[in-house]
Amino acid sequence: MSLDYLVTALVIILLPGTGVLYTLALGLSQGWRASALAAFGCTLGILPHLAAAIVGLAALLHASAVAFQVLSYLGAAYLLYMAWSVWRDGSTLQLSGEQQRLRPARIILKGVVLNILNPKLSLFFLAFLPQFVPPAAEWPIATMTELSFWFMALTFLVFLGYGACASAVRSQVARRPVTLIWLRRGFALAFAGLGLKLAFSRL
Repeated sequence: MSLDYLVTALVIILLPGTGVLYTLALGLSQGWRASALAAFGCTLGILPHLAAAIVGLAALLHASAVAFQVLSYLGAAYLLYMAWSVWRDGSTLQLSGEQQRLRPARIILKGVVLNILNPKLSLFFLAFLPQFVPPAAEWPIATMTELSFWFMALTFLVFLGYGACASAVRSQVARRPVTLIWLRRGFALAFAGLGLKLAFSRL
């Protein structure tokens, strides 16, 4: 694995997306443990896309506009549902001791679903991974698999960092109820924006 791959992967992972938003929201609302579970779920959600890229299923999505659009609409619908839930449910970003804490399995499942329902990840990995496989590699699939697991490990570590930062400012945010309201609305609008962008994406 090259330094170029590590740097490129880190830049990509650091860019805010649905997984980052979800991890930050859990870190602010329920603390570091919940954000770590969210990071784990989002990381698991990458696995099907990496597998699809490795075995070539992503090429089918790229060739079939219908298949791509179906997955895009499913992903967009889920993101819009997340936006509606966050906007409507004050407990989603409430820091009082009386808030209802989500079960660990539910936190992980939501993170997995968020990333699975994003077909652009498959297309991204199809274009991204082969660039870092040496032309003379004896086992290119094995090399891509190794690169994939490094990408997942980096994703998990970066998301843990995002969650830790959110948890660190949790007490300061809790003292400002107005900040909580605007944070909740901001997360909701961000999820809605990403959902609409995915719904209108084209090959």
